[in-house]
Amino acid sequence: MSRIAFVNGEFVPHGEAYVHVEDRGYQFADGVYEVCEIKDGQIIDLDGHITRLQYSLSELQIAMPMAQAALVVKMRQTVTRNYVKNGMIYLQVTRGVSPRNHVFPPAGVKSSIVLTAKSVSPMSKINLYKNGVAVISVPENRWARPDIKSIGLLPNCMAKQEAKEQGAFEAWFVDDDGMVVEGSSSNAWIINQDNEIITKSADGSILKGITRAAILQQIKDQKLTIIERAFSLREAILAKEAFISSATTIVMPVVKIDNHLVAGGKVGAMAKKMLESFYHYAEKTDI
Repeated sequence: MSRIAFVNGEFVPHGEAYVHVEDRGYQFADGVYEVCEIKDGQIIDLDGHITRLQYSLSELQIAMPMAQAALVVKMRQTVTRNYVKNGMIYLQVTRGVSPRNHVFPPAGVKSSIVLTAKSVSPMSKINLYKNGVAVISVPENRWARPDIKSIGLLPNCMAKQEAKEQGAFEAWFVDDDGMVVEGSSSNAWIINQDNEIITKSADGSILKGITRAAILQQIKDQKLTIIERAFSLREAILAKEAFISSATTIVMPVVKIDNHLVAGGKVGAMAKKMLESFYHYAEKTDI
């Protein structure tokens, strides 16, 4: 079945979905994006994603492409037109089309928007959840505003490619002090030997993950101990458990970091429990 994309006000066949050669997203990575999970015909954490989209756009002085209510309607229509029950929807907004110039275009240039949706089988990651994944560490080399969900993802892509070439699932960026910042497409977590759950504070130095927020609420409601601080690579290797989180991985256990097994390479009970109960805490919006 042919996929359908929404591009600047029109639904078009996915294979015919194009943007202008002078779209600033194409020429400058001058834009932002969001990815929402679709599960059982519901968009997960939609309000959180829209709020973060608005924050990213505001920080870059890019106008919303349409009113929030209209955007939600178009997102739902994109999901429906692609017959997606389980999968994801991708949303991208750029500063728009104007003659190439590093300076922002004059007022009146309309933001560009693209929406796509695709099906992903819930079974596609079942073995990863069951057995856990490996991560590698790479030096932090990104710009200093990871709190903005920018489409400028080249360092992230290079880190993810390096992970793939080493047989790993994800790469963790590590700063000059040996502290884990976050993953190339995920937030990073550990559980120490005292059952304290540790993740870096969303203080502007990491992306404020929407899935991360739901996990934090889950931890608080279950009266578990959460410590929001940076942790070292050595702490992670010696941890009782480790995991990553994102809209596409939810709670993914980490059993290997570089060449070191975490907890003997076995999936921990706490991460497994958080994965199983995650959707009790995530916001669900019917399509």
